[in-house]
Amino acid sequence: MNSLKERLIKYAFTAMGYLSLLLLFGIMAVLFIESRPAVKELNILNFLFGPQWRPARTPAEYGILPLIAGSLSVSFGAISICVPLGAGAALYLNELAGETQRRVLKPVIEILAGIPSIIFGFFGLVAVAPFLQETFNLPVGVCLFTASIVLGIMTIPAITTICEDALSFVPRSFKEASFAMGANRWQTLTKVTIPAAGSGICTAIILGIGRLMGETMSVLMVAGGAAVIPKSIFSPVRPMTAAIAAEMGEAARGSMHYSALFLIGLVLFLITLALNILSEHISKKYRLKLGQGR
Repeated sequence: MNSLKERLIKYAFTAMGYLSLLLLFGIMAVLFIESRPAVKELNILNFLFGPQWRPARTPAEYGILPLIAGSLSVSFGAISICVPLGAGAALYLNELAGETQRRVLKPVIEILAGIPSIIFGFFGLVAVAPFLQETFNLPVGVCLFTASIVLGIMTIPAITTICEDALSFVPRSFKEASFAMGANRWQTLTKVTIPAAGSGICTAIILGIGRLMGETMSVLMVAGGAAVIPKSIFSPVRPMTAAIAAEMGEAARGSMHYSALFLIGLVLFLITLALNILSEHISKKYRLKLGQGR
């Protein structure tokens, strides 16, 4: 009986694994098929590096450089906020917080990680944007800076969770050996704990960038929606995800605009895939170094 249960569980998990792969390949197939007319008709270099995204104009202009610049600037602005705060919170939870604090704070952070992104978008729209508009005397409060703050706050719990998990897997013997050599807590933290957990920390950062690149609703609400290359942190921008969400309902099925939006989705998919491959490469590299160090 137990053997039958084990086989059924094995087959169920195997089926779910293959189903996940099938769904992934299905998504890739849809992106390639729907974007094929745009690939045939548009010059790929002009599409990627063209400075104007004006699909409703006659003649239409399909240059997504402003959208790519918007996605990258918002993502890296958010990373500059969420990485120091998220990694710092993880270090506090793992190294400094007492058992009672850890039992309270960690579940709270994990709950925050599950809040829908649209809630953060509302928060940015009604709280952050008016505050920045009044503080810096801006014509509009929805801009690159607002989107970076909102996405940075939204990603802090995810970065904290992954970094804290990585720090918790550092063998206790590493720390004890460091203390035995006469190192203090700060030296142990910077010279032993963080390097040993470097794989997980780097993975958290890269996956955070990937999540930020794919975020839609919050940036659609607070980024400003202007398809221009940002000249300052207070410029309105339109990331790739926001362009797809805002324009897909207006694009006629089968039109060049419709196909170009799928091509944007394909570009975004490839960027995210590259980030995941980079994350895995860095993780393996750190694991190899750690194994050699032992």
